[in-house]
Amino acid sequence: KDFLTPPKWVPFETPVAFRLFECRFIFNGFMMEPTEGNVPDVHRIRGVLDGCDVIAVRSCYEYEAEWLGLIQDLHRKPVLPVGVLPPKEDKFKDTDTWLSIKKWLDSRFTNSVVYVAFGSEAKPSQTELNEIALGLELSGLPFFWVLKTRRGPWDTEPVELPEGFEERTADRGMVWRSWAEQLRILSHGSIGLVLTHPGWGTIIEAIRFAKPMAMLVFLYDQGLNARVVEEKKIGYMIPRDDSEGLFTRESVAKSLKLVMEDDEGKVYRENVKEMK
Repeated sequence: KDFLTPPKWVPFETPVAFRLFECRFIFNGFMMEPTEGNVPDVHRIRGVLDGCDVIAVRSCYEYEAEWLGLIQDLHRKPVLPVGVLPPKEDKFKDTDTWLSIKKWLDSRFTNSVVYVAFGSEAKPSQTELNEIALGLELSGLPFFWVLKTRRGPWDTEPVELPEGFEERTADRGMVWRSWAEQLRILSHGSIGLVLTHPGWGTIIEAIRFAKPMAMLVFLYDQGLNARVVEEKKIGYMIPRDDSEGLFTRESVAKSLKLVMEDDEGKVYRENVKEMK
């Protein structure tokens, strides 16, 4: 219950708090009980914070000055925002893989494509994947989807796209099943929206290239990241059931069109350009 409202020790007005379904991600992983040979992440992080002299944060005052100040007050230690540290583009070479992706992106209009990716750790359930795919189909928007069907070779329960989805969307969509250079994709002019988990790295890269976000939370701190992104109106949280986190293909389609095309979503497109 305490997770569902902003803490009383936060001295400024904020909407940043977990939703009920997001709390389960915390208790089922990040804060799980210790077992033999395993120390939960929350215990490790607490130990590091208690034992360090300075806290360096991959962030900047322009994005979250009040939160950086709060960290310093709570831990009574200097907080050093080192910047958002976006990766450099010049390290990439024009591989056959990239040239194939670029050819497809070049064939699309400016700001017309939804880029879909959920990071290396998050894997939607089969039900969630179905609704994402069918929502993309329902939206009618072009999309480039970097799809991970399993977390790694140890994952014995891969998810699959709905039957016939790729055939029905072949004229406007690309499903890419191997690693792709996200930074270069985001830098391409055809990308107009990022459908993603609000992981911090992806948020940084989306802002860097002025791409508004439609967000689905799957892990750990992503819910808190999403609240800040929503508060700044540079991204939109796809509506979900508060208890179980369920969402529908209709909510996916409506959210994508809102941020990408509708007058109501203009604020997201303009704010992310300004923040860049």
